[in-house]
Amino acid sequence: MTLSPLVILGLGIAIVLGMILVLRVNAFLALLTAAITVSLLAPGETADKISRVATAFGGAAASIGIVIALAAVIGQCMMDSGAADRVVRAFLRMLGVKRSPWALLGSGYVLAIPVFFDTVFYLLVPLARSFYRRTGGSYLKCLLAIAAGGAVTHTLVPPTPGPLTIAANLNIDLGVMIGVGALIAFPAAVVGLAFGSIMDRVMPIPMRPLSDRPDPEPLPDEALPPLIPSLLPVLLPVLLIAASTALSALADAEGAAKFRTGDITDWSGFRQALFEAPEGSPRAFIQSKLGDSDAWNEPLDESAEARRLADLNRLLDQKDFFDPAAFESVLLAGWKVDRLLGETTDPQERARLERIKLAERMATENVNTLSTAKLQRRNRALLEAAFPEFVRPHVWQTQLRDWSDFAAVVGNPNLALLLSAAIAVGLYVTKRRPTKDEVSRQVETALMSAGVIILITAAGVAFGKMLEAAQVGPAIQQLFTTGDSGTSGIVWLVIGFTLAAVLKIAQGSSTAAMIIASSMLASTVGAGGLPFHTVYLATSIASGSLVGSWMNDSGFWVFTKMGGLTEAEGLKTWTPLLCVLGATGFAMTLLLATVMPLR
Repeated sequence: MTLSPLVILGLGIAIVLGMILVLRVNAFLALLTAAITVSLLAPGETADKISRVATAFGGAAASIGIVIALAAVIGQCMMDSGAADRVVRAFLRMLGVKRSPWALLGSGYVLAIPVFFDTVFYLLVPLARSFYRRTGGSYLKCLLAIAAGGAVTHTLVPPTPGPLTIAANLNIDLGVMIGVGALIAFPAAVVGLAFGSIMDRVMPIPMRPLSDRPDPEPLPDEALPPLIPSLLPVLLPVLLIAASTALSALADAEGAAKFRTGDITDWSGFRQALFEAPEGSPRAFIQSKLGDSDAWNEPLDESAEARRLADLNRLLDQKDFFDPAAFESVLLAGWKVDRLLGETTDPQERARLERIKLAERMATENVNTLSTAKLQRRNRALLEAAFPEFVRPHVWQTQLRDWSDFAAVVGNPNLALLLSAAIAVGLYVTKRRPTKDEVSRQVETALMSAGVIILITAAGVAFGKMLEAAQVGPAIQQLFTTGDSGTSGIVWLVIGFTLAAVLKIAQGSSTAAMIIASSMLASTVGAGGLPFHTVYLATSIASGSLVGSWMNDSGFWVFTKMGGLTEAEGLKTWTPLLCVLGATGFAMTLLLATVMPLR
């Protein structure tokens, strides 16, 4: 008996929530159990139903495991070296004591990008307490400023695990996720500070002792590392990743695959081959995609050639340009091309075979994950394979593309964060002079905390992949697709926000809510199905994961216990603050998706 995809979805969600909330099972085991159950119920070969869960799990771990582990090392070493403390004091010095809430907001905003929220709050609470001792007021405002600054970047800006996983699940460039996430997080943090000011007046809360021992004295300035080295672990990966994104965008903007004057070697022969192609051939298929155009029936002059080139360039932007059956006669299997390449030494024949190999390789890629430039390259390669005697091979590897490829290596998140981790460890070693054993213990502590996150993240992705195998995507699309693409896009943002909020309220973890929601929606929404960039779906999910924090959230307990608040005070301050942050982030997402769709 075949179950409905929506029934399988409901069963998967019930397993996750039931095991976590009712049975109090670890999230990793709950997600893994749900993934295996969904896989067993989904279509597919019986022998592969367990192995495909492991394959999806391994793919996710390969994608984000290194980055999460390195981010944990960076955060730990920044804390131990005093680099994080130096960044905070720089904000305080720049803004002054009277603007300490702004300084704490900015510190939380910056530090929560590479450091987990709990760690950031541990670091900044002593400064809030110091501010209260100096001024005698605004203690709650300072606490909420730290929470607002730290919570928004923790959930919206990689490389913390939640937004990092969303970017991986939805196939979003990390530089774009960082940029748009930071853009949305900033106004949300400011609104959060305004809310903190109101709450501080409505229910002023005094600073209370956290234990029988007095608060420890902060380290003197001379014991802290300089500001620039302290900022490097945060700024270096951001700059390298941003440079890679920018150079890639510039190289794509060249339009290297587009047709230009001289790219068709013989217009008369090309036209004849195109319009007199036998039915069922790749050339006939291409002619059908070209449509009717007067330019092909007019005498060839400069104007007609320009319009013909424009027609061909329109083909390059078509996502449905490739049809396996239509191109079967010109695309050879990779192994066959490699064999023929080994048998020939003729330069022209080798060039033709290399073009066929490129076309075959790119034709098998998921068209919804291709950038515009790569889509154009794929379609140009197909045209070159279909008309090798008339279409001149395009030059993809331009000088700017070479620079872009180099930046892609150094701006790869794994390498960028490895360099950042090396700097963070170096700061810790030079400032604290620990023994080798102490360094090893601190790094191991960070990696152990990261290991749990990696396991949960990968299991969440595997769960989402199994939902994809169960055909949940098409089933949900039938429920929510409308005739108006703009409305449909907004509906998906609302679904992402609501789903993440429900998961957050139910099981308490923003990271898990983001992982599960993005995994589910990745199997239902393709990049081509939205009228705006997929990054806005990511930020709607991230914003939703802020809503509904209460006693099942570790952040709630960190805020109340470290801040010296009661549980009731936490529910009246922390919980509504995160709702405000989430609602503001979602409102900014809707605004930017409308005025700056990035398509």
